[in-house]
Amino acid sequence: MHCKNRHILKPKLSISNYTYLLPDERIAKFPLSKRDESKLLLYQSGNIYKSKFFCLADFLPKDSLLIFNNTKVIHARLFFRKDSGAKIEVFCLEPINPPLAEQALSAHESCEWQCIVGNLKRWKADILKLEYTVGGAKGVLTAEKKEQNDANVSIRFSWTGNHTFGQIVEACGQLPIPPYLKRDTEEADKTTYQTVYAKYEGSVAAPTAGLHFTKEVFQSFKTRNIECEELTLHVGAGTFKPVKTDTIDLHEMHCEHFSIKQTTLKHIIDKLSSKKIVAVGTTSVRTLESLYYLGLKIIRNKSIEPQGLFATQWEPYHEETSIDISVATALNELLLYMQKRGLYELWSATSIMIAPPYQFKAVNGLITNFHQPQSTLLLLVAALIGGDWHKVYDYALNNDFRFLSYGDSSLLIP
Repeated sequence: MHCKNRHILKPKLSISNYTYLLPDERIAKFPLSKRDESKLLLYQSGNIYKSKFFCLADFLPKDSLLIFNNTKVIHARLFFRKDSGAKIEVFCLEPINPPLAEQALSAHESCEWQCIVGNLKRWKADILKLEYTVGGAKGVLTAEKKEQNDANVSIRFSWTGNHTFGQIVEACGQLPIPPYLKRDTEEADKTTYQTVYAKYEGSVAAPTAGLHFTKEVFQSFKTRNIECEELTLHVGAGTFKPVKTDTIDLHEMHCEHFSIKQTTLKHIIDKLSSKKIVAVGTTSVRTLESLYYLGLKIIRNKSIEPQGLFATQWEPYHEETSIDISVATALNELLLYMQKRGLYELWSATSIMIAPPYQFKAVNGLITNFHQPQSTLLLLVAALIGGDWHKVYDYALNNDFRFLSYGDSSLLIP
């Protein structure tokens, strides 16, 4: 499944207007010893306060519906050695064949992935080999270059032994922590760089807004009748891709696969009128907002096949999407489509760009960390709370909040 863009009207925002000074010492290199002890910045209708994350339930609207991304980070970094001793790092980005992460990680014998290769110039035409042990049984993993496109290389993996590719990377791969941490992965990261509700393997980066949640935080939701639902979006390395163009209309967004269950979609539809849907993390936002555009595609073409349902980068800014179709109508069409086709769960993809002047469809609030300057994630925050993003980030910088993946959190309610 691929995301392709059409010729459409694109917002020409200057990325230089979405920057701020982030000193290196403000980047949290390690997590706190207790997840929910992190600071929580509260933004609501222009007002800003601070608290602790374990108090989150006190500030969420009563009867809210929280949407979580239950993806799990895989040990995507594999290290091979040539006979000469040269070290070659293969970073698995996304599967090619089979195309979905669940399928590729469950594969026996072989699979093909798009990868970034470290020390690529030392890897000529030879096949790399890596011995591994899973459950006491030994095997050999081989890597063969197929095609190269710029920095990305498609690699065919094959192996001996009756193991899945997921078991192999779990046994001999390394968890990929963000590059801006500027340190090696440590044993503790295997736990701290996963959410407590992570279930489905396939991401190469964590949905970091979820790292603050604990069993105690979930327990606290009961007193305010706060409900929770989960979906899955496998986070790609493109989440760290900086905007290098002067204006965002020239930036190419990464494509990510997601899935949603019928029951979850029904719950979201039932909650739309309350305007109390809060997304946990930007990945949940991207998924929720993409659902509207899938519904529009079905309205325009009732016979569209599931593989044709995906949200393109500039979908929200296309003239066709300006027609007055409500969120409830679009999501109900999507639900009916799933029911008629017997799809308990829908797999789709999105490369949606959310930036000012984007109009949010399903999301009424956002729990998120503090993002890098000139990033698409910061643009998403600006789309939600407008120019007040400056106030939020100035407040965080002036009140010793910790930034990025292992940093503190914010609750943003426009």
